[in-house]
Amino acid sequence: MSRNDEVADLLEEFADLLDATGVEYKPTAYRRAAENVRDYPAPIEQLAGEGEDAVAEIDRVGDAIASKIVEYVDTGSIEELEELRSELPADMAALTAVEGVGPKTVGTLYEELGVTTLDELEAAAEAGEIREIKGFGAKTEQNILDNVDFARQAQERERLGDARPVAEAALSFLADVEPVAKVEVCGSIRRWKDTIGDVDVLVGTDAGEAVVEAFADWDEADAVIEAGTNKASVRASGMRVDLRTVVVDEFGAALQYFTGSRDHNIRVRNRAIDRDLKVNEYGVFDVSDVDEDAATGGGDANDAGGGGGQRVGERVAGETEAGVYDALGLPWIPPELREDTGEVDAAAEGRLPDPIEEGDVRGDLHTHTEWSDGGFSAAEMVEAAAERGHDFHAVTDHAEGPGVFGDTGLSDAEIRDQADEVARVREDADIDVFHGIEANIDADGAVTTSDDVLADLDIVVASPHAALDEDDEGATDRLIGAVEHPEVDVLGHPTGRLINSRPGLTVDFERLGEAAAREGVAVEVNANPARLDANGDAVRALVEAGATIAVNTDAHSPREFDHVRFGVHTARRGWAERADVLNARSAAEVRAFLED
Repeated sequence: MSRNDEVADLLEEFADLLDATGVEYKPTAYRRAAENVRDYPAPIEQLAGEGEDAVAEIDRVGDAIASKIVEYVDTGSIEELEELRSELPADMAALTAVEGVGPKTVGTLYEELGVTTLDELEAAAEAGEIREIKGFGAKTEQNILDNVDFARQAQERERLGDARPVAEAALSFLADVEPVAKVEVCGSIRRWKDTIGDVDVLVGTDAGEAVVEAFADWDEADAVIEAGTNKASVRASGMRVDLRTVVVDEFGAALQYFTGSRDHNIRVRNRAIDRDLKVNEYGVFDVSDVDEDAATGGGDANDAGGGGGQRVGERVAGETEAGVYDALGLPWIPPELREDTGEVDAAAEGRLPDPIEEGDVRGDLHTHTEWSDGGFSAAEMVEAAAERGHDFHAVTDHAEGPGVFGDTGLSDAEIRDQADEVARVREDADIDVFHGIEANIDADGAVTTSDDVLADLDIVVASPHAALDEDDEGATDRLIGAVEHPEVDVLGHPTGRLINSRPGLTVDFERLGEAAAREGVAVEVNANPARLDANGDAVRALVEAGATIAVNTDAHSPREFDHVRFGVHTARRGWAERADVLNARSAAEVRAFLED
């Protein structure tokens, strides 16, 4: 989190506490200031170092708020905020996540019942205490009780694999709504981040109200949270889905703007400023002949870093996203790359990667069968792979060893027995079939399956399944030890993380990538949406170190082959191209890599 975001969060908390304690007017001023601090292109700590007057140059940041920002940057706290926290020691963020509970309600609940946490709120509702407060009642109490669990879930980000199907269901529904001309997801889900806050959907239409009305009647929506003239929010499959409608000729600009990331948009906005242009959700505008105050004023409560000004100046682009970038002298930048990690400069200099596409992956090098913890035979898995158009398939069941669930791992003798079955499957298959194993990396970096068995296999995937709490140096050394094993071909899910369940190992991927490149070992992007391991940042470091990537599904059933798309988009987030990915090669090229 940047210091700008950090300070903005504090100002928003300040506003909520003022609201909860009955202060008038000030909360709005703090919220507006927070919006502009969050989106200001320069680091707030730099301005604070120059003094209160420099901070007050930010739009809607007055002298009083500027002094508090300087106080926080200098001391790490704001005395008045600490006093407000003492007066109302409630978990404001958690409590206001309950539908229908705002800051003022939190203040009342604390004053009347001493409620400070979600658990206390739930207990008060279950005891029938909330209905006794003046202005509440049984209906309000039941609504709170019904929404506490959802608020708890809302405190955590949703896994991409859980959210994407909900998003696609919303897209499919909206595409069939007659007034909808264009529809796309935006926000972090369009950037394929491994977790998201909510599902954002953008519609281009000349009948916004009609689209909102239809969306509110979506049969997959469990509840309508809010609905206006051009925006609506519903709950579907336990997730919040936010719809925004825009006129058709502004769809491209809005899509770019609301896709983010905020840091990417700020970088784009600054490039526009250098060219006497203004870019925001409405389009790209030539403001060379516009008064400076008019060009820079205005902002939006949902500003993703695109700037204010609204429709000021001559509009030069906005109907398409590609047109927005073209107006700034840039090629279209894939959404997965929009994290302000050098993509704008790379685009300007013609150095953008040509990221791997879903259709580039030609086979899977990490799958399981009923021999270990899969649910299908090797023949069924190979047949399903062929039906999906794969050129090759690898059977890599678990070997016994540390961290393998139950007794599902194969012994050396069982691995040799399985080899006979895979040989029979290979004879009848229309695609190339590799026989391998997912071996285990122990706490010292050793591969626990015997070397003579590994030497007889087509492919060896070595993965960590135990001792997943090591620090950076120990974890990296351990994985490098496995990579240096002469029989290892692929390092599987290198951190061992499970999203929202366990963080896994902390790894220096630059060092690991250098070792993998040197040893001719591919590092896996495990496409299982519970893993997505290695993640995008790790892939970037691996690719830059010269390592090869393998995008595998770790499928335990044919249905899980469909997870490959999550791995591909994770690799795209790491700037991986087709040439970087082992299983985007032909079967013969894969075999050559494995035999090298």
